[in-house]
Parts: sequence; structure tokens; C-alpha cells
Amino acid sequence: MSDTPYSEPDVAASPGELLRRQREAMALSRDEVAEALNLRPAVIDGLERDDYEEVPIATYRRGYLRSYANLLGIDPAPVLAAYRARSGGEEQESKVTPVHVVNKPPSKLGAWLFRLATLLVIAGMVGLTLMWWQSRGGSEPPTPGDNAPVAVDSLDGTTITEGGDAPGDELDERTGDWTQEVAATRAEEADAETDAGTDAADSAGEPAADGDEPATADADVAADDSSAAGDDGSETAAEPAAEPSTDPGVLELTFNEQSWTEIFDATDARVFVGLQQPGTSATVEGEPPFRLTVGNATGVELTWRGEPVDLTTRTGANNVARFTLGE
Repeated sequence: MSDTPYSEPDVAASPGELLRRQREAMALSRDEVAEALNLRPAVIDGLERDDYEEVPIATYRRGYLRSYANLLGIDPAPVLAAYRARSGGEEQESKVTPVHVVNKPPSKLGAWLFRLATLLVIAGMVGLTLMWWQSRGGSEPPTPGDNAPVAVDSLDGTTITEGGDAPGDELDERTGDWTQEVAATRAEEADAETDAGTDAADSAGEPAADGDEPATADADVAADDSSAAGDDGSETAAEPAAEPSTDPGVLELTFNEQSWTEIFDATDARVFVGLQQPGTSATVEGEPPFRLTVGNATGVELTWRGEPVDLTTRTGANNVARFTLGE
């Protein structure tokens, strides 16, 4: 393209004629020029015929003429000068007159109508919410301080209760109720024992007054029974404690603190799950290996195959131990 001899443009010629002559001298087609300039062939044809209906904006016309001239390797100044000489008046007419927009402040009536419409929308949403709540059988809407527990399904299929009162408060309430029930039960047992003792004393006092010997014989038999019971009790106390099981399919857990524990065996069956209270123990049987999740692991003792398992080294965040035993 640069090897083509450059000829001085004819000033009297139109800009389209100058571009067309140079294009033909370089043996280029309109399609090739359109592809090089990323324009439609109709735009190139209009520029060469000085017909600018395809490009109604004067700024775009000058830009296309300059790009066309640079593509052909000629100076764009004569082309633009010829364009201004032929269409100088038309460019003046094509200038856009700016429009002055006057922004009027909104009227007070419009502002009040907007506020009223907003209040009506909010009232409608509140009414619909109350109707929906009543349709679901709710007696009163929930309050921000409502701490009712929420049941959440975990990824492994278990259900975990979240929210509500703190576990310590719930434990204190249950402990208080249990203490009251135990106290009432003991009071009833004490009354029953008192009544039974009174009846026994009355029944035993009548033979003693008559001076019969069977009462003495009964006392001797009772003494012999008590001594025999004492011998049996001492023998029972002397028996050694049961040793931990060495069976690999048996786990023994002792809960010194409250803990939520879940155990799966090799068959993916959940062999143990639940919230365990302090002072309780459990024996779990299954097929190893076991997958364990132990909450509050520092308060739990685990024994497997007769040996204790250190849970502190397996404890992660929130004092929860998740591991597999017996792989």
C-alpha cells in the first residue's frame, strides 16, 4: 500500500472524488476498504459519492473521511478542506441547539401524596402479615426477645436444637424439678415407714405382754438372718470390679459433664446418639471402625479395647471431637 505512487490531489475535486481516485489507483474494492475501516460498504459508497445520508452527524463524517484518507496513505488535510468547502453551511445548520431544562421544585401537595401512599403501603403490609400469622394459628406475633429453640438438620442427617435458653439454665430448671420430686417422694416414703413401724410395734407389743416365747424365737431368727446378710454383703463387697471389655466392637463412655454424642459404626448405622447428662455412662456395641462426634469432649472419658482414648488430642474448635476409631 505504501509502494503506490502518491499523486497531488486535485483541490477542485470533491472529497469523495479524491478518495475514490486513490482507491482505484491502489486497486482496492469498496468491500476491502469497508472491512479495513470496520464500516458498512454503503457508508464507503456514500462517502465517495459525497452523499452523507448514512452518516448524519458531521463529526462522524470528518472522522470517517480522515480514517479513509489515512488508510489510502494520503494527507487527510486536503480531503477535509474540500469537505468544509462543499458543506460548510450544512454543518452550521446541523448543529444541535442546547435545550435549557428548568427544574421546578415539587409541589407540597405531591410530597404529601407520596407520604400518604407510603403509609398506606406500609399499613397494608402489616395487615397482610397479621392475617397470615392468624391463619397459621398464632395467638400473638413473635417478639424480638423470643428465645424459642429452633431445630436444624445437619449434613449427616441428625437434628440439632439451636437457640432458646442456655443449656445451663435448662439444666438448672430440670435439676430443681427433679430435686423437688425426690424430696416429695422421700417425704411420702418416710410417712409410709412411720406408719408401718407404728403398726409393727402395735402388733409386736401384744405377744410381749402375754409373755409368749415365739417372739423371742422370731428375734433370734431375725438376728441370724441379719448376720447371714452381713456375711453375704461382705462377700459381695469383696468381689473384684468388672474389668473394661477388650472387645473391639464395644465402646465404653463416661460423661463427667453434659455432652452431645453421636456414633456411627462401619455399616453406617447410628448406634448411639443423644444429649448425655453428667454422672452417666454408656456401653456402645457395633462393628468397627466407629465414626464419633463428641461435644464437650474434655468432660468425657472413652475406653476402647480396655484402654482409654485421649480425646483432648482429637478435639477441634468449640471443644468438639470428630474422628474415626479403629481404622
